[in-house]
Amino acid sequence: MMNFLLAVFSQTWRSITETWRSQLLSLITITLSVLIFTFFYLVYVNTLQLGNRLDNDLRLIVYLDEQPDQALQQEYRRKIEKFEVERITFVSKLEAYDRFKAQLKESDDVLKDVPKDFLPSSIEIYPRRSLHSLAQLKDFSDYLAKLPGVLKVQYGREWVERFYSFVQLLRVVVLLSGTLLILTTTFMIGHSIRLTVFSRKRELELLRLVGASNSYIRVPFFLEGALLGAFGSTAGLSALYLLFRWIQGNFAAQAAQSMFAFSFFSASTLLAIIVLSTLLCAGGSFVSIRKILSI
Repeated sequence: MMNFLLAVFSQTWRSITETWRSQLLSLITITLSVLIFTFFYLVYVNTLQLGNRLDNDLRLIVYLDEQPDQALQQEYRRKIEKFEVERITFVSKLEAYDRFKAQLKESDDVLKDVPKDFLPSSIEIYPRRSLHSLAQLKDFSDYLAKLPGVLKVQYGREWVERFYSFVQLLRVVVLLSGTLLILTTTFMIGHSIRLTVFSRKRELELLRLVGASNSYIRVPFFLEGALLGAFGSTAGLSALYLLFRWIQGNFAAQAAQSMFAFSFFSASTLLAIIVLSTLLCAGGSFVSIRKILSI
């Protein structure tokens, strides 16, 4: 077994050194593909984190013509909880007045001769912060507007719709870049393996003549593809991290203070990307060499 492994690693190393130009091109292609995919995926992940941290921007305010009693509040609550909501808060006219006065701060003297019940009572509804709830927010608003006693439903409609559209666009870009990653790595690995096989055609024929099994011939190429996938994905993620640190240091300071902190992939996500890239390249290598040897 040890001799077999030594022979496999020796064959793999010789194959890489003899065809290093094509191997380098494959490595660069894999690195760039992983970099493009993970860049958009990182933007997508951070955008989702921004959505999860939304506070007042994801709140519907239902203005009522009259202040509801306890029985009517329970009726409103029962109808509202048909949708995905985290919290429902009833705000009386006096509570609305106190909030408005607190917002005015030093200018609250303008309310001196204003009655304390001039503001309408309302219901503040906090939907669950998810893409699904964002997509349903307009329908939810239309539903609330039809409830009895409702004057108006207010929420950051334009902002929410733009944010949802942006997330949907990012999702499409991530899927397209992931598909590009699969196609380019499969093509480049297959092309690299073909060049290697053709350059060692006579040697492989001799190995077959002396009784070498297909497994013995395939394993070095399989390992070669796996190594390209592992090193290419690691290089791509390293380049992404350097880009992330540069962007974070030069552009993200103010955004982090006002909205949210940018974050990089977790260790488990990084490992998953490397493992998937390695398996993808190894699989492409295995399929290519299998087709070639079956001819």
